[in-house]
Amino acid sequence: MMLQSACVRFAFLPILLLLAACGSEEPIYQGWVEADLLFIGPDDAGRVKQLSVRTGDTVAAGALLFAVDTDIQEADVRAGEAAVAEARARLARLEAAQQRPAEVAVLEAQLHRAEASLVLSSTELERQQALANRGIAAPAQLDTARANNNRDRATLEEVRGQIDVARMASREEDIAAARQTLAAAEAKQVGNKARLERRKMTSPTAGVVQQIYYRTGEVTPAGKPVLSLLPESNVKIRFYVPQAALPKIAVGQQTDVRCDGCTNDLTARIEFIARSAEFTPPVIYTLEERAKLVFLVEARPAQPQALRVGQPVRVGLAPARQ
Repeated sequence: MMLQSACVRFAFLPILLLLAACGSEEPIYQGWVEADLLFIGPDDAGRVKQLSVRTGDTVAAGALLFAVDTDIQEADVRAGEAAVAEARARLARLEAAQQRPAEVAVLEAQLHRAEASLVLSSTELERQQALANRGIAAPAQLDTARANNNRDRATLEEVRGQIDVARMASREEDIAAARQTLAAAEAKQVGNKARLERRKMTSPTAGVVQQIYYRTGEVTPAGKPVLSLLPESNVKIRFYVPQAALPKIAVGQQTDVRCDGCTNDLTARIEFIARSAEFTPPVIYTLEERAKLVFLVEARPAQPQALRVGQPVRVGLAPARQ
């Protein structure tokens, strides 16, 4: 009779659904299964063109999930290719000689003519100088020969300068600006191709399709998920423990998991213990003192495929090993 009374008092302790059997050293807490879903959607708005999965399908990493129309993105890629080609051509023109080879050839012909004229005027100047020294030529003729020689010499230097300029490239600052323009066009093209590739969404990891929000033909807004995916590694068990139980649990501690219809070999490992207390959630029903402070604990199950999201479970904690 005394043992029965003690069990009744134990059942009414103000802890978070402590269901430990009377006389047992392993406390049992009621919890539930939760999961961190992955919400997969396109970066930009578009119409769903292809849906390759259904709710409940198990997909592998890299499998095609859905595709969104690509008309606008393909046009951006073509425009980017044209912009890159234009910028590359402008840079090549600036880095090359300012004049085309045919124009340089014309200047070279003028150079030969100027050289021939200089030779002729130089010869005439020497002849007139010799005649003037002997008193035969008039001074005016010598002055004319000297002027013609100076003219032909200046013409030759002018043509040589034109050829040098024609063979030079543009100024360095103009070439640097053209290179920056080409780099900007290439970077924009990389973005255009990335946006085009992201119109076909593949699974980032293996998992199960939980829910589909948009189907073929429907328009999905930018940033909105088309479907949600549940990887097995994202399944977790959540339960609350009272303050008095904190010294008995630790991160890394293994727990036993029980649920209706489950096998008896399910386990989980504690990976998170809340640093701050909170009031007992309203979904946790105790017979007394509902406002008692408790701490959230999360454990990662070793067999996540055996559990369902939202499923209630019972967690048994053995004393933590120091």
